[in-house]
Amino acid sequence: MTASAEEAMSTGEATPPLFILYLDGEEYDEELRLLVTWVHALLLPVYGREVGSSSPWCPRWWEHLEAVARLHGLWLAWQELTDPTAGPSGPALWHRDHLGAVMGELRSPSGPFAGCKEGSHRAKAAPVVETF
Repeated sequence: MTASAEEAMSTGEATPPLFILYLDGEEYDEELRLLVTWVHALLLPVYGREVGSSSPWCPRWWEHLEAVARLHGLWLAWQELTDPTAGPSGPALWHRDHLGAVMGELRSPSGPFAGCKEGSHRAKAAPVVETF
């Protein structure tokens, strides 16, 4: 547990969740497990449209760090905007401001799943970066 999390527990204050790219080791693994559960139990059954060359999806999406980052951000927004304290328009705001943008980027023909086909994963090569 991080020092800030321990401090929050001792003072009774809630700490906001950390973005997954700030985590490592067991903390990353646990957050990824929770994200996978949300993606597989809610996001894909409700919003996962048919896969095709113009809208790819990787069956091993968790191996694409960009997808993990975008989906984690989407999930954090889901948690915030579907909470009863978000008010009755929270879910509509999530759909309007978050869902379409993230899914559009992920499923773009030039997005992180561009080389993946239905039922197969292909790691995407990172751009070459020269030494500074």
